[in-house]
Amino acid sequence: MINIEITKKNSNENDMNMIRRFTKKVRNSGILPRVRSIRYNNRKVSKFIKKKEALQGIAKREEIKRMIKLGKLPENRLR
Repeated sequence: MINIEITKKNSNENDMNMIRRFTKKVRNSGILPRVRSIRYNNRKVSKFIKKKEALQGIAKREEIKRMIKLGKLPENRLR
């Protein structure tokens, strides 16, 4: 990450000029387009996590089948 720092050029420089210089520096550095491009990107899920979630889904389905067979859940169970 790039840190942009602005200091007053002289004691007579007003705040608006300083803000204007800062915004220009931020715009030229290219920080904003980079941040916006990675804003909603998520990391790829690892193979281990995918397998774990798949196994949990299978186990849950098997448990539901077992509960239906025992009569603890209705057979035409809504999802």
